[in-house]
Amino acid sequence: MRRRTASFLPVLALVAVVLALVAVIVVLLLSGASNSHGGRSSESATSVELQLGGAQFPGRISAPPFTLTNQSEDRVSLSDYRGQVVVLSFLYSTCGDTCILIGQQIRGALNELQEEHARLPAVLIVSADPQADTPGNVGRFLAEVSLTGRVQYLTGTPAQLRAVWRAYEIKPASDGRTVFDEYAPVLLIDPAGHKRELFESEELTPEGISHDVERLDGDATHH
Repeated sequence: MRRRTASFLPVLALVAVVLALVAVIVVLLLSGASNSHGGRSSESATSVELQLGGAQFPGRISAPPFTLTNQSEDRVSLSDYRGQVVVLSFLYSTCGDTCILIGQQIRGALNELQEEHARLPAVLIVSADPQADTPGNVGRFLAEVSLTGRVQYLTGTPAQLRAVWRAYEIKPASDGRTVFDEYAPVLLIDPAGHKRELFESEELTPEGISHDVERLDGDATHH
């Protein structure tokens, strides 16, 4: 009897190992399925599935509202463009190469979207230096980057602009040209008014902007 018991011990040990391995596999499969389901939910919440090119904001963060004055001295509010993708940038007309490059990239994106017969975004440029952004300087800058009549160039009192800069964590011209050049951003705001994406100047391309504008516009039509 002892010999039979002894002979069964290796078999029992093997069965125990197999059962343990099966249990581990089942747990891993269930965990993976749970994570996969949770991942889809998270992607839906943050629209990671859109595969946007810039740095995406987490979740749905409402873009801070503002009302400023455009180059025609008309009052313009961010809320005027609800239902439309907004390209929002912070520039000043005398900053030189950085602002010229950003303006040209935005112009290139608008040209691409027009060629594809896609819906154009609203483009809002908020002044990062109200003293430099005289009507003459703004007009010359917009002409140089071929954006005349295609964008709203917004300015206001120093207090109004400081409030907008703070809300969007912008480094204005008064912080120094080097700092401004390093942090000059372009943001995309979706039709529901949420901040969705931020491009820094070195990663900005017409193709990237136009691609992501179409993605955000298309995403809005499915919600």
